[in-house]
Amino acid sequence: MIEGFQEWFLSLGQNYGVNPWIFGAIYIGAIPFFLASIAWLVKFKKAGKSIVLPVLSAGFFFISAYLYLAVAGKNIPLWVWIFLAILVVYGAWSTIRDVRRKVSEEK
Repeated sequence: MIEGFQEWFLSLGQNYGVNPWIFGAIYIGAIPFFLASIAWLVKFKKAGKSIVLPVLSAGFFFISAYLYLAVAGKNIPLWVWIFLAILVVYGAWSTIRDVRRKVSEEK
């Protein structure tokens, strides 16, 4: 059963022109950079500095795996893009809520 899942998973990369291992590595590898960007954002917000760069950095790392999919992928079904859009919107909302909470807690 595990072998069947692995074959199916790897076949997705062939069907859509992306390497699932690269996608996964970008997805997992971006997590520490995303968290560091959020910490940078909170620090700058508390200091009253501009948060433009930390927000851009966090946003880039948040969507980096999907950027790979958009650039390298081909024939990606519409439902995948809709699902990813929902994930990105929910993730952005959740992150904004958490950052606001952290900033207000430390004031």
